[in-house]
Amino acid sequence: MSEAFKALDRDSRGTTLMMFHDGAYMGNLYGVRGYDNIFEKYNVGATVSINPGNAYLVAKDSPFKSMEDVFAAAAAGQRIRVAIQAGGVSEIGLSAMKNAAKIMYPGAEENIVAVNTGSQADKNQLLFDRQADVINGSVQANEQFTQLPQDDQKAMRFIWVTAREKTIKQANPEGMGNTTSEELLGYTTPNVSVTMDGTNDFTFDKEFFFLFNKDMDPAIVETIDNALAEIYAEGKIQETQKNSFFIPNFLPSKEASAYLEGKSETIRKIISSISTN
Repeated sequence: MSEAFKALDRDSRGTTLMMFHDGAYMGNLYGVRGYDNIFEKYNVGATVSINPGNAYLVAKDSPFKSMEDVFAAAAAGQRIRVAIQAGGVSEIGLSAMKNAAKIMYPGAEENIVAVNTGSQADKNQLLFDRQADVINGSVQANEQFTQLPQDDQKAMRFIWVTAREKTIKQANPEGMGNTTSEELLGYTTPNVSVTMDGTNDFTFDKEFFFLFNKDMDPAIVETIDNALAEIYAEGKIQETQKNSFFIPNFLPSKEASAYLEGKSETIRKIISSISTN
């Protein structure tokens, strides 16, 4: 990913554009090498879609049937191993879990520990081998494993989908694979509670947006915004995105930049709250 940022750094002509998701700013929040503060170094462009599938899963034969079970086990002193890819979207749910545990059962957050690994296949394998108790996954990549019988070593169960309830409600009713949108809502807040501050639950939509070189002509940004507005007004892209289990989410550049910077600040506070652990 650092190579993509370098390419964007080199070209202010408007012929190199970048599209990424929340990992673009999370890498910096987590201190990953090669990730600068995008709100200072680049111009943040329009948002275009949400991937509502960020999820956490357990083996289908796991004693943990819910997030409440995970928190209770951590509070009782059990070590909960969570497989993630460190430094971005994969990790934010773990940070939220630790933050919630700290609020509900002070000290329990120390029992929720990261197993840092790489690809989704690597995270899956850790669960298959029972080297992790919980893994970060996605509805798109892992739903097929939730359909397997419990006696299958690869069988999984969702326990948390981080997307906002209103986001999942915008998906096609058939959901993904053999899991309907109604079933997915059972894994989102308020049906699953991972508290953010003792009052509000943590939610997270994985959002995709443009990034532009800081010195790119603002007229080009305006042209892109206008073109996207026309495309979304036409209405066909929404159908295409929903057929792939993505949620249309167009915000023009200025609005998107302010929104994403606010989202970044919320996540920064969560990371900061557990940084001493």
